[in-house]
Amino acid sequence: MTEQDFDLNEMPVHNSEEEFEKAEGDMEQQVAETDSDITKEEATEEEGDVREILKEKEEATPAQHDDFDWTLGKRAEKSYSKQERTNYINLYDSTFKTFAKNDIIKGRVEAISNTDVVLDVGFKSDGLVSVSEFRDLPNLKVGDVVEVYVVEKEDKNGQLILSRKSAKLLRAWENIVTSHAEDRIVQGTIISKTKGGLIVDVFGLETFLPGSQIDVKPIIDYDAYVGKTMDFKVVKINETIKNAVVSHKALIESDLAEQRQKIIAQLEKGQVLEGTVKNITDFGAFIDLGGVDGLLYITDISWGRINHPSEILELNQKINVVVIEFDDAKKRISLGLKQLTPHPWEVLDASLGEGSVVRGKIVNIEDYGAFLEITPGVEGLIHVSEVSWSNQPINAREYFKVGQELDAKIVTLNRDERKMSLSIKQLLSDPWESIEEKFPVGSKHSGEVKNITPYGVFVELSEGIGGMVHISDLSWTKRFTHPSEYTRVGEKLEVVILGIDKESRKLSLGHKQIEEDPWDTFATVFPAGSVHRGTIIRRDDNGATVSLPYGLEAFAPAKLLRKEDNTSANIDETLDFVITEFDRNDKRIIVSHTDTWKRQKEQTEKAEKVQKDKEAQEASEKVQQMNEKNEKSTFGDIDELAQLKAKLEENTADEENKATE
Repeated sequence: MTEQDFDLNEMPVHNSEEEFEKAEGDMEQQVAETDSDITKEEATEEEGDVREILKEKEEATPAQHDDFDWTLGKRAEKSYSKQERTNYINLYDSTFKTFAKNDIIKGRVEAISNTDVVLDVGFKSDGLVSVSEFRDLPNLKVGDVVEVYVVEKEDKNGQLILSRKSAKLLRAWENIVTSHAEDRIVQGTIISKTKGGLIVDVFGLETFLPGSQIDVKPIIDYDAYVGKTMDFKVVKINETIKNAVVSHKALIESDLAEQRQKIIAQLEKGQVLEGTVKNITDFGAFIDLGGVDGLLYITDISWGRINHPSEILELNQKINVVVIEFDDAKKRISLGLKQLTPHPWEVLDASLGEGSVVRGKIVNIEDYGAFLEITPGVEGLIHVSEVSWSNQPINAREYFKVGQELDAKIVTLNRDERKMSLSIKQLLSDPWESIEEKFPVGSKHSGEVKNITPYGVFVELSEGIGGMVHISDLSWTKRFTHPSEYTRVGEKLEVVILGIDKESRKLSLGHKQIEEDPWDTFATVFPAGSVHRGTIIRRDDNGATVSLPYGLEAFAPAKLLRKEDNTSANIDETLDFVITEFDRNDKRIIVSHTDTWKRQKEQTEKAEKVQKDKEAQEASEKVQQMNEKNEKSTFGDIDELAQLKAKLEENTADEENKATE
C-alpha cells in the first residue's frame, strides 16, 4: 500500500462512534482489496511508514487544523465511556417531545398565514392547523400557546396532523363528565330551539335542555330563552355518543329545597300565612307561600259547595290561608281558606226552627232526594217523600235541577249535629183531606199523563192528586199490548173517577168510561153468522187481528184464514169475514174468512140442486101427462120421451158424484 492510496487530507472527520467504526471497516476492506498478498509483517511496517508520513504532515499542517484532536485512535475514533454515551443519548432525546396519536398536547404559534397556523409542538416537524379553527381567538399571535389534538403523527406525506377543534371538544367533554361526577354547576349559552327543548353550549359542546327542565313553572315560549347565558347542572351523560343533558330547574329546586326547609321548620298548625295562587286544578289549588307550595283542597275553599276552585280563586291572586296540617317528612302542607271564617252553622239565625219557611238553591241531587243550601255551608235534605202529597214515586233527578231556587218548610232542625230536613209538600194543604168533595166517584176530569207502565197510565189531576188508568180501561174496542200505543207522557187525557182509596191515597181512573159502552149496540150490528168487510192489521203464528167497522177489532185463528185458492190471508189484506163468535162480557169477537167462501159454495150448490130437482119434477109431470093420453104415440113423441129420459139420467149421475165428493 502506497502513500497515494491514503490521502489523509481527504479523510473525513467523524464525530460519532458509529461513523468511526464504519470508516475503519471501509479502510480495512480497501487494504484487503489493494494487496491481498501483503503479510502481517509488511502491513505493520507499512503502518509505521504511514505514521511517519502523518507526523510529517502534522508538522507541515497549516494553522486551521490545529484544533484537530490528534489523540484519536488509528482510525480517527474517539472513545467515550458508557456513562458519557448515556448522558449524550439522554441529552439528545430531551430535545423532542414524546406523544401518541389521539393525545391532547400544547403547541406554540410559530407563524400565522391566511389559511394555516404553524405550531411548534416539540416534534421533528411542525404542525399545521387551519386558521378557521381559531375563530374564537381573534387576537391570536405568534408565541401564544394553544392545545391541539393529535390526529396523525405522520400521514402518508410524513406530515403531522393536528386539530384544535377536536381538542376543544374532548376537553369540553372531560369538563362535563367531571362536572357531572362532582355535581358542579356549569355555565352555558342557549344557542337554539329544538324539538322538546333547547340546545345549550357548555364548554364549547352542544348539550340538550328539555323543556321540562327550564324552570319549575311550565314554559310555553322557548324562543324567549335563546341567547341567554344561564347556570346549569349536568343531570345525565352518554359516554357512547358523547351527549349530555343539563337542567336549570334542578338548580332552582335545590335553592327552593333549602328555602322550603327553612319555612317548614317554622310552620305550626293554625298559623295564618299569605300566599299566591300558583295553579288551579279540579281538586284544588296550589298556593306559593314564598318558596314552598301548599295544597288548598276544594273542600277547604268554602263552607258551601263549589263545582270548581275557579269559581272563587284566580291565578296570581294573593290570599290568606291557614295551615291545617303539614308532613315534615313528605314536605306536604295542607291549607285551608274557609277555616278563617266561622262555621255557618255556628252563626245560623237563631230564629229559624221547625215550621220556618226558608229559601235556597239545589246544590246536590241524590236518588233519595235533593240538598237545598240555605246559606253557604248550611244545607237541608228534601226527601222524595216530602216533594208531593201523591203516593206516586218521585224521581229526584228528574224533578230537581242543580241551581234551582225553591221555598221549603223546615221539618226537623238539629244544630248540634248540623242536620236539617225540609219539605215542599207541607207548604200546601193536604188535598186528600177533601178528596171526595173535589173528585167524587163518577166525575169527569182532564189530567196530564205523568208516567206510563206496562199495565197502565198514571194521570195527575192536580198538585198531589193523581191516579192510574188500567190498560184495559183505555178503550172499549181496542186491545193494546202496551199503553204507549195509545198515549204519551205529557199528553192530556180525559178520565172518569172510578174509585177512591183515601187511606192509601190512590185513585182508580178510567178513560173509556168517558163514552157509553157500545157493545150493546155492537151485539145487534155484529151477530154471529153476519158477514163484514175487514182488514188484517197484525199477524202471528196463532192468527191475525182484524180491523172491523166502527173501530172494532176481532181475532181470526190461523186455520180460519185459508182462502179459496188454498193460500193463507196476509197482513194488510182486506177480505170478507164471518162472525163466528160474539162475547159481550169479555168484549171478544172471533171471525173467519174461510167460512165465507165455503158458505157461498154451499149456497151455490144448493141452488143448483133446487134447480135440477125442479127440472126433474117438470119432466116427470110431463111423462105422466103423456101416459094419460089415449092416443097412439108418434115418432115425435118418442123422441121427446128419449130426451126426458136422458135428462133424468144426467141429474141422477150428478147427484151421485156430489155424494161421492
